[in-house]
Amino acid sequence: MTDPARYRIPARVHRVEQTIQRSRFVTTAAHAPDARAAHTFVARVREELPDATHHCWAFVAGPPGSMTHIGMSDDGEPHGTAGRPMLTALLHSGVGEIVAVCTRYFGGVKLGTGGLSRAYAGGVNLALASLPTEERVVRVRLRVTVGYPDVERLHRLLDDTEALVESEEFGADVRVLCAVPGVSEAAFRDAVAELTRGSGQVARAE
Repeated sequence: MTDPARYRIPARVHRVEQTIQRSRFVTTAAHAPDARAAHTFVARVREELPDATHHCWAFVAGPPGSMTHIGMSDDGEPHGTAGRPMLTALLHSGVGEIVAVCTRYFGGVKLGTGGLSRAYAGGVNLALASLPTEERVVRVRLRVTVGYPDVERLHRLLDDTEALVESEEFGADVRVLCAVPGVSEAAFRDAVAELTRGSGQVARAE
């Protein structure tokens, strides 16, 4: 089961191409953190390849397999033959925050509904097979306040927790703004309390 706090996302725009029964299918996949980004990318592909017959698309703008923010379009192909099989392929891919546009240049041979479904799903699967990905870690921003004697131990804890330090302020005490993997927040709070003997403070940053 995919961890909703850590999952793979597209690292960059990726394109593959195949020809089926003289029709040319160009599938382009990209990162889509939200529905707006997905629709913007679809429009971009349309502008880039304006002479194509169809631009069918699907997106999953959330963790892998999430149905919360999804979308699809057959773009003039027979109902259910393009967007749905593309979306199904994305939902089972193990990759999140992804949009795919399958651009078809009609070659004069009709593929039938089954052939179309296989072609569009196949285009997505072909793109997924070589898609460069990176890990997406869902983080929470925390403000940590500790005394000077505890700074070194805090820095070690931040490294061990894979926290990203955004800023440090040195005044009467030390204040650190950091982003901690959400799955580690509770353990991080407990660790700060332990290493500072209860004097350290951890609060969510707005």
